Amino acid sequence: MTLKAKKTIKAKIVFLTKIKQQLLKEEYEALQRFLHGEKAELYSANKQQALRFYKKIKLNKEYPLSIRKDLLRIERRPTKIAEYWARIPVKGRRGGVWVAIKPHCPITSDMEICESKIFKRNGDFYLYLVVEKEVKSETDCDGILAVDLGIHNIAVTVNSQTKKTHFYGKKLRAVRGHYFYLRRNLPNRKTIKKVGNHEKRIVDHEPHKISKAIVQEANRTNSTIVLGNLKGIRNNHGGRKFNRKLNGFPHRKLASYIRYKAEWLGMTVLTVNEAYTSRTCSICGGKGIRHNGLFKCQCGAMFNADWNGARNIMKRALGLASRVGATVNLPRTTPTDSLSPMMRVEALCESWW
Repeated sequence: MTLKAKKTIKAKIVFLTKIKQQLLKEEYEALQRFLHGEKAELYSANKQQALRFYKKIKLNKEYPLSIRKDLLRIERRPTKIAEYWARIPVKGRRGGVWVAIKPHCPITSDMEICESKIFKRNGDFYLYLVVEKEVKSETDCDGILAVDLGIHNIAVTVNSQTKKTHFYGKKLRAVRGHYFYLRRNLPNRKTIKKVGNHEKRIVDHEPHKISKAIVQEANRTNSTIVLGNLKGIRNNHGGRKFNRKLNGFPHRKLASYIRYKAEWLGMTVLTVNEAYTSRTCSICGGKGIRHNGLFKCQCGAMFNADWNGARNIMKRALGLASRVGATVNLPRTTPTDSLSPMMRVEALCESWW
């Protein structure tokens, strides 16, 4: 089974001559004036793209140049300056301007160039190149990698094959708390905005690192990634402090990163309903109590609440995997139906650890 996967390659535009720098700058600034209703000399295709994508314009905000895929050309021409070159359409030069780019990963011949964008950051230009390629999707796997998205830990993974658990989000949680404290004690809005921009860069980078680690583990163990459905996650009402932490964590961004990185490798990503997974015992299936990060059940089980939720997601995924055609080859475990509740807890925990 083959499918098309997309990803964004970030490439910095480097070694610009004065003329090329001026041409890109004029095109970029003309776009900003055009979007704010002013008269501007802008390349016609870039103007059409702006009208297509930017419906609502905010004051004091810069928007990237959107380049049509038929007008954007990428070539691999190894030189002393750069290995890759891109042709950017601009108003000031017929046929566009060729610029050297430095992508964060190789651009191969099997990648199809899609509509991309040019951003300006601190005086430098960056090409966010969207590429697409056909990948072979594997339907057979050796296990399930369940991912539970939460507040204390943005992600907790449980691997049915290696029986390992990983907790992600310690740095993200520390950064959020640190900058929240700074914002409350800073004297003026200008300083608060500067600190907020610094925090945003760190928070935007962490989901990339976490998603990469999760996908690498799933690829290494030939496991299917299973995510809980995030629908309604913002509807929780757990108090002011709880809601602040909930709204500060980029759960949807992390989920989208996991999905596109996995699909790029031809891996299957499933989504299951995670309702009541945090209040259901993963050992006996009964209802329990969650308090201060611990889950307690009447059967005698007591363990980390996020780990319990991830295990419940994994158990639901086993049934879903068969319905969508994915074959999961899990090791057999000792039958526990005839054991007492406490012995059943110990037997199941031993099978996992």
